[in-house]
Amino acid sequence: MKIAQKGWDFPQIIFSLLFITLLIVACVWVVQPFILGFAWASMVVIASWPLMIKFQSWLWGRRSLAVIAMTLILILLFIIPVAILVNSLIENSGPVVAWVTSKQFQLPDMHWMRSIPLVGRKLYSGWHHLVQGGGSAMLTQIQPYIGRTSGFLFAQAGHFGRFMLHLGLMLLFSVLLFWRGEQVAQGIRHFAFRLASRRGDAAVLLAGQAIRAVALGVVVTALVQGVLGGIGLAICGIPYATILTVLMILSCLVQLGPLLVLIPAIIWLYWSGDTTWGTVLLIWSCVVGTLDNVLRPMLIRMGADLPMILILSGVIGGLVAFGMIGLFIGPVVLAVSYRLMLVWMHDAPAPHDDPLEVVEELAEIEHELK
Repeated sequence: MKIAQKGWDFPQIIFSLLFITLLIVACVWVVQPFILGFAWASMVVIASWPLMIKFQSWLWGRRSLAVIAMTLILILLFIIPVAILVNSLIENSGPVVAWVTSKQFQLPDMHWMRSIPLVGRKLYSGWHHLVQGGGSAMLTQIQPYIGRTSGFLFAQAGHFGRFMLHLGLMLLFSVLLFWRGEQVAQGIRHFAFRLASRRGDAAVLLAGQAIRAVALGVVVTALVQGVLGGIGLAICGIPYATILTVLMILSCLVQLGPLLVLIPAIIWLYWSGDTTWGTVLLIWSCVVGTLDNVLRPMLIRMGADLPMILILSGVIGGLVAFGMIGLFIGPVVLAVSYRLMLVWMHDAPAPHDDPLEVVEELAEIEHELK
């Protein structure tokens, strides 16, 4: 027996939407630990896909060899610098701790505090009270801050642990995406086409261009500037050049530039009397510091023409929102949204009416309504 349905079956629609919502929430809940790693891997694969295709053509058309080559490059770019940084911190922490705990370690006298207007003498007397009281007096003063500092250090250690987890997931997903890249891309385009026809397909392609532009313009520029600056530090004999190189790369990623590390190194060389190497590092710093003005715009335009304020906001906002991974995810999210918004705006013609005439028409309409 067939029951004829008239109009909309609202209970069926409501329960269908509820079931689909629950299903989506359950899926997101299950894959939540892998979302950031997969997003990072997607950006890396999209940005480096043309290079992988070139490797495949050079390696006799073998996809497996090209994937192995790209995996080795990712390990060289991501895993080895992090390992070198951790190893340098462990090796260099020993001498610092030994120097602090040795009897030769003495707190400075701080005579310059007396020259501070109004509060100089009070600061100087308070400092000497701490020094003369020994470790117990100083420990009593800093005791309230130890808990906060410990909590901050534990939080940063947790962030670093999550960063390493997402780094491992990024490498794993990158290998899978390199291996089946065409099928994954076609599936995403098919899904977007099913949602919004040709407009959805165009949105996916524009998103790929924006991701490639950010990866080339921000990440590659930061790596080039950081590595070149680190080479200059090592040649000029600056101690802890490895740690300073990593700091320089991070400084370039957040758009502060390499001079934040190079200028103190130049000052230290001149202060220590090594004027020759100080001058060499000064000239080299001028070259490295201005390299981004040429390299970044050229690389960004290879993917999509994006405003620099958008990338800067994405880097800083992503760092605050997602931690270290946000350096890569933040600018990509803003770049993709910016490109899609531009396409949506250009679907309609821009207004050419005089603003004063538009305001007067609105005023007349409001007057008639009253």
